[in-house]
Amino acid sequence: MGADVWAEDKKPLDLTRLVSVGGAVTEIVYDLGYGDKLVARDTTSTFPEAAMKLPDVGYMRALSPEGVLSVNPTAILMIEGSGPPTTVEVLKKAAIPTVTIPEGFDREAILTKIRAVGAALGADEKAEELAAKVGADIDAARKAVADIPDAKRKRVLFVLSLKGGKINAAGAHTAADGIVKLAGGLNAVGDYSGYKPLNDEAIINAKPDFILMMHTGGPMGASDEEILAHPAIAQTPAGKNRAILRLPGMPLLGFGPRTADAIRQLSASLYGG
Repeated sequence: MGADVWAEDKKPLDLTRLVSVGGAVTEIVYDLGYGDKLVARDTTSTFPEAAMKLPDVGYMRALSPEGVLSVNPTAILMIEGSGPPTTVEVLKKAAIPTVTIPEGFDREAILTKIRAVGAALGADEKAEELAAKVGADIDAARKAVADIPDAKRKRVLFVLSLKGGKINAAGAHTAADGIVKLAGGLNAVGDYSGYKPLNDEAIINAKPDFILMMHTGGPMGASDEEILAHPAIAQTPAGKNRAILRLPGMPLLGFGPRTADAIRQLSASLYGG
């Protein structure tokens, strides 16, 4: 799947005042050498440090059209899934050329993002170089866990939040599912898609060896003690061994240029090394 451009004439983008929505998209823009074109970014765009100095137009899934339009963008790069739809419609009607960068949660999806951003910026050659570098880095990071037999792969339960006693966990077709697989683990609840609250029976039957969470929980987060005190978690191997892993959210779930680092960190936590 390629990038979707909201421009009838498909002319090259005017990069004078570029807005980037999506942490991975912003990282790629900087890695391709176009960071100086950015005038604003979204809340998930926290890397590199230079991005944090730019105005924040809001969270990628809760953008307001006023916030985006207030920086007078000449073009917008937006990760697939940004919204809400009402904001997307307003931005379309404002006739600001916008490129939707396809999302995905595996090695090829990352390379597709890089190439799509490169195409939007008119930097195809640089994008191919970056894609080759990132792809090789991911391959190297995966090498250490590639030959682990399924019977010995660690079962991982990614917990997004704990609210009202309910564990909200990541199933298949999620960023969490993707990074767990790349790091050589098995998603303990990979039999459903997306995120959903689990009942106690489902948690116990999942038998996770590890609980994986984002490093900073934020308003939806929970402390290690709160997670371990959950009666169903307490009955799992992860609960009994107090095996909770916390990693920074954007490298872990962003599926951008730093994914190889997240693979190394997670696989080392699961298997040592």
